[in-house]
Amino acid sequence: MRRLSKDVYPVAEYPETILQIGEGNFMRGFMNWQIQKLNDCTDFKGRAVVVPPRKGSVTALNEQDGLYTLCIQGFHDQKEMNERIVIQSISRGISTYTDYEAFLHVAESPDVRFVFSNTTEAGLVLRKEDRLEDRPQVSFPGKLTAFLYHRFKAFSGDEKKGLIILPCELIEQNGDRLREYVITMAAEWNLPPDFVAWVKEANTFCNTLVDRIVPGFSQKAAETVQKEEGYIDELLVTAEYYHLFVIEAPPFVQKELPFQDAGLNVLFVEDIAPYRMSKVRILNGAHTAMVPIAYSCGLDTVKKAVDDEHVGVFIRRMLEEEVLPSLPLPEEELLLYTQSVWDRFCNPFVKHQLLDIALNGVSKFRARILPSLLDYIELKKQLPTKLMFSLSSLIYFYQVHADQIKDDESVMTFMKGAWEEVDHSYELMVDQLLSNEVLWGMDLTRIAGLKDAVAEQLTCIHENGMRAAVHQILQYESQGEKA
Repeated sequence: MRRLSKDVYPVAEYPETILQIGEGNFMRGFMNWQIQKLNDCTDFKGRAVVVPPRKGSVTALNEQDGLYTLCIQGFHDQKEMNERIVIQSISRGISTYTDYEAFLHVAESPDVRFVFSNTTEAGLVLRKEDRLEDRPQVSFPGKLTAFLYHRFKAFSGDEKKGLIILPCELIEQNGDRLREYVITMAAEWNLPPDFVAWVKEANTFCNTLVDRIVPGFSQKAAETVQKEEGYIDELLVTAEYYHLFVIEAPPFVQKELPFQDAGLNVLFVEDIAPYRMSKVRILNGAHTAMVPIAYSCGLDTVKKAVDDEHVGVFIRRMLEEEVLPSLPLPEEELLLYTQSVWDRFCNPFVKHQLLDIALNGVSKFRARILPSLLDYIELKKQLPTKLMFSLSSLIYFYQVHADQIKDDESVMTFMKGAWEEVDHSYELMVDQLLSNEVLWGMDLTRIAGLKDAVAEQLTCIHENGMRAAVHQILQYESQGEKA
């Protein structure tokens, strides 16, 4: 049986308009799929030259002529979706470690207009040890600086040959940071002031937020494709249906990248911060809150948690009643996003283990849930019962399931010590834990009523069990609503 290639699946030879740094599953399941949609539905008509950020091989990619199958599986509007598409938006792969000159040659192309990247959070870093004469530079910012400088020289500083650069790394203000790193590298390398001015004035660095679960290769899906389509695909990728791409950019970028005309869930905004806040507090906050509760109820995956008659109802009500009210976006938009998150949690094709999310639970609580708790108190002038319970359950989780938890050693030691030193007194233990500013970034005992409420909830969990404690909260609030 033949392997997927242009001989098996003919493609349109569109020009190389994109330099893409990052060849992994996420970019192929997210960015290249969107480029494919642009080509299919608009006049965009471009392809990406793909460059691994590290010492990776592009042999498999080139042997398949940049082609691969994307299997999209999930739910949309509570309906199961199953789509299969051959992605044709990659022209070829180049390794800077084996053919650096080919990488620089791309910079000389008048067709190139965009740079997309995903080098992970560990890749978007400043490495001053990089040098212009390196073949290649180790860091992504180093490679990009060299690429831009070569382009600057090739076109004699023509401002019309600047690029639109969209880093997809999950880092706040990723575009601003990348721009800063390029300018810093230029200074380190003593590059001409005219080049620095060209970087600043002719190039557009966009802040972005990306969101899609891309599990990657699936042997089962590959076997199905082989049986039904008649070709072997070693680069097959699976992804969920949901996708979100938020871009903070000037208006002309939207005209050049008409994602919305292709029916894609892409938002061009003036300020990305509210969208990042919503994602962190809704999606990531729900994950962090459900782990100690669901796991202590005997559940092991996100889907089982949201399907559970107590845990699922609790988390959904926590989001809608205590998280959404303080978020700076329209209520309808927040409710739609919350529903989309719920659809993703219910996806039977993604088996998301709770213990995988449990990593560094205290710092995640501080970043993802505590801000919602504080904002709710500020807005409503009362304590949020369910957000408080997520804190109580976290403390319980670190006591009872410590052997299952991966966290900073100092955090684990303190959590264990607080329980042992106060001779199992919930009130004293909670006081000691909540007053630790290193853990929470502030002394939580200063919040009126919080310490006593958490101690009371913790007592209920220990005496009655997690499920009974959750049920009690839901029952109590339901009775309050009826009254």
